[in-house]
Amino acid sequence: MSEKEHADLTVTGMTCAACSTRVEKVLNKMDGVDAQVNLTTEKAAVDYDPEQTSMDDITNKIEKVGYGVLKEEADLDVYGMTCAACSSRIEKVLNKQNGVETASVNLTTESASIQYNPGIIDPDTLIEKIQKLGYDAAPKAEAEEKESYKEQELNKQKTKLIVSAALSAPLLLTMFVHLFNMSIPAIFMNPWFQFALATPVQFVIGWQFYVGAYKNLRNGGANMDVLVALGTSAAYFYSLSEGIRTIGNPGYDPHLYYEASAVIITLILFGKYLETRAKTQTTNALSSLLSLQAKEARVLRNGEEVMTPVEDVVVGDHLIVKPGEKIPVDGTVISGSTSIDESMITGESMPVEKETDASVIGSTINQNGVIEMEATKVGKDTALASIVKVVEDAQGSKAPIQRLADVISGYFVPIVVGIAVVTFITWITLVQPGQLEPALVAAIAVLVIACPCALGLATPTSIMVGTGKAAENGILFKGGEHLERTHELDAIVLDKTGTITKGKPEVTTFTADRETLQLLASAEKGSEHPLAQAIVAYATEEEVALSDAEQFQAVPGHGIEATVSAQTILVGNRKLMQDHGVAIGDAEQTLIEMEEAGETAMLIAVDGEYRGIVSVADTIKETAPDAIKALQDQGLTVMMLTGDNERTAQAIAKQVGIDDTISEVLPEDKAEKVKELQLQGHKVAMVGDGVNDAPALAIADIGIAIGTGTEVAIEAADITILGGELQLIPKAIKVSHATIRNIRQNLFWAFGYNTAGIPVAAIGLLAPWVAGAAMALSSVSVVTNSLRLKRAKI
Repeated sequence: MSEKEHADLTVTGMTCAACSTRVEKVLNKMDGVDAQVNLTTEKAAVDYDPEQTSMDDITNKIEKVGYGVLKEEADLDVYGMTCAACSSRIEKVLNKQNGVETASVNLTTESASIQYNPGIIDPDTLIEKIQKLGYDAAPKAEAEEKESYKEQELNKQKTKLIVSAALSAPLLLTMFVHLFNMSIPAIFMNPWFQFALATPVQFVIGWQFYVGAYKNLRNGGANMDVLVALGTSAAYFYSLSEGIRTIGNPGYDPHLYYEASAVIITLILFGKYLETRAKTQTTNALSSLLSLQAKEARVLRNGEEVMTPVEDVVVGDHLIVKPGEKIPVDGTVISGSTSIDESMITGESMPVEKETDASVIGSTINQNGVIEMEATKVGKDTALASIVKVVEDAQGSKAPIQRLADVISGYFVPIVVGIAVVTFITWITLVQPGQLEPALVAAIAVLVIACPCALGLATPTSIMVGTGKAAENGILFKGGEHLERTHELDAIVLDKTGTITKGKPEVTTFTADRETLQLLASAEKGSEHPLAQAIVAYATEEEVALSDAEQFQAVPGHGIEATVSAQTILVGNRKLMQDHGVAIGDAEQTLIEMEEAGETAMLIAVDGEYRGIVSVADTIKETAPDAIKALQDQGLTVMMLTGDNERTAQAIAKQVGIDDTISEVLPEDKAEKVKELQLQGHKVAMVGDGVNDAPALAIADIGIAIGTGTEVAIEAADITILGGELQLIPKAIKVSHATIRNIRQNLFWAFGYNTAGIPVAAIGLLAPWVAGAAMALSSVSVVTNSLRLKRAKI
């Protein structure tokens, strides 16, 4: 039996001693486990034998009995990665660590997102593991700090490139002598002059490749640095041995390849410089969002206005915002009135009027009035900060399509080294027996033309540009996997209220008397349902005095039952009246006419006696018909989901051009309707905005939340549409199709480049420096192709 390991787990969901006892009992029944569970601290102290039971088994067991194990997330910046083999290696090692749930390392964003159990491992240990692999890591820096670091790194690369190019240029001239029989000063052909130029390029400027190769090989991995170090070293040391042969033998004509080693390093540095520059452009969308943030706030301190950095504003501070200034943070208007341009958040071009008690969003622009506001959300809790976080997470996530490239990258370098060895042996034994030089040249060409970088960059660069392009248009994808899955959709279900309609219904018809209106509105006063709010608003306009309901009960899908002034009020559909034995007389024909006009009609009864009808209409969003037509033109089956009866549903659907409706659906049954479509083989997107839409949004293949809706709906969804414009939904699907098409192009060229390039190099048709140039430019071409997405029309 091996030595036991210890873990302190935070167990969630325990409510009483029976819970902690149950968890403890279940754990102690496992082989090699001794556990003590404390209800007060919600901790499980676990000693376990790793040879008998893994930590995954323990957490799974706790979750299986109905409780949870608290996990935390660490976002790290990772430095020193040069290709996909690097990111794959780090990811593989992190995922093997005890206590790590999942780890995802992104080469393009140079970041790692790790979900871990804090009772077993901590971020400092994770950083140490990355450092042991030969890289560096640190907690995620602020965006501005990271931009500054990237700029410094870019300047360092530029300096190295200039020096390397200056030293390599004379060596390049010697290549033209061989190719075109040019005449140049004899000193340029001197082996020791070439040695003096090539050595600093090889061992000073190119030292980074040796360091990277050593660290990777030491840890059992291999990356692009290994290929570059092997290839250039072979050319350099072969040339050095040729130079040594001239000592004491002045008649010997050396075969030098110093120009190959130096020019290869220079070209690879050039490619890396271009790649880094291009990669910074893929994060422009995030930079644009960050630039929208207000920098200062005018805070009231002891009755005086004090300008202070927005970072110093705290919840509860009172702020003054003047015309033309940005709203510093999210808050509520205390006094004053104005109009605010909220287009950067909601996409709505028209300014929004704001008065006392109205909510305002940080970074939006105050247009024409002075207001005093109270800060309610600051820092990372503001709406803009939430949007930035979603975009950051999406750009750092991995799409499933990347898995193939990651798997190949892990085996890529060893395979290439093997091909180079086979190439060398074939040439020196079969093609030109005993001739070292052509065998060496062919092997070097194989080593330097192979490019794992292009494979590693193919997917993440497209994801970054695609999610950025979407964010600029008010579409927030929560991750690369959602961006990829969206292009597979073939059916889209639209909730009616708040999605197709504006969600602000108004009373259109009321057939009862004023006393009934007073009872009706009093009964509905305590409800948050949009229909109830419309009735209360109508009664207020009619100057009807309202009282409080003694009892109130919602009957889901049917209506309400309430007691007001000792009278029982029923408001709802035919089924509600039927269940309570209320005869509605000749109201049926009126109901049918209202429903066919797209109105929601409700019957009213007081103390079991039918009193009349109140009908409410929710106006359709102006852009809904065009958006639905665009979705249908994309080949999607568009359906409308509503709790309304069939006639009302059909009337609304007809106005917006929808043929398929799912009507009379209770809120709790929405998810079931989505599941039924999935069982029929559809890839379904659900679009909604309310709390009762959340289960359907979560179960759909893609959940799309309207940004004007509830936080619960937004949290459950995979895509958030800022504002309420349905036209952004077909645009989101367009972005997905364009991004996946771009990824496939990148992968095709990355695979195709290596598939074609390596054999061409192996048969001796590529000079090493040409192979180096091709390798350097392959990564640049992939990133450049990804950047084309920025110009795509959606």
